[in-house]
Amino acid sequence: MSAQSMTNLDRLCAQSGWEIAKQVQDTLGKGAENHITKSLGVLQEDGVYAFFLYQASRKREKDGADKLGEQSAKLLSEKTDLLPKGTTSAQQALKEIRDGQLADDLDQLLLAKRLLEQTLIYARYHAKALEE
Repeated sequence: MSAQSMTNLDRLCAQSGWEIAKQVQDTLGKGAENHITKSLGVLQEDGVYAFFLYQASRKREKDGADKLGEQSAKLLSEKTDLLPKGTTSAQQALKEIRDGQLADDLDQLLLAKRLLEQTLIYARYHAKALEE
């Protein structure tokens, strides 16, 4: 009898959180923690679609929002298969959520939200540590 390999989703969130914090920090500097915190609030209050829409709509923090959107899409597409492979931007994630199967499967949508929440919580702490 063979043991099935399990993926540690918390480790994926921590790793993705670090990547987000580093890239957003490199782009926005001291504004990284603030943008990540606002993005987390949008996700918690309004959901996954609103989160990606928020990233796509940010003009002032455009480059940082692009990095956050890219890494979040990568987490859901390449690392967890919740979005189709090759989804690499907030715009693509919006289209996939709107037209794809994620919005139709409540369990998968809630899993995506929880993974993004945990990732952004880690990213926020990483960004704070990088500022010091």
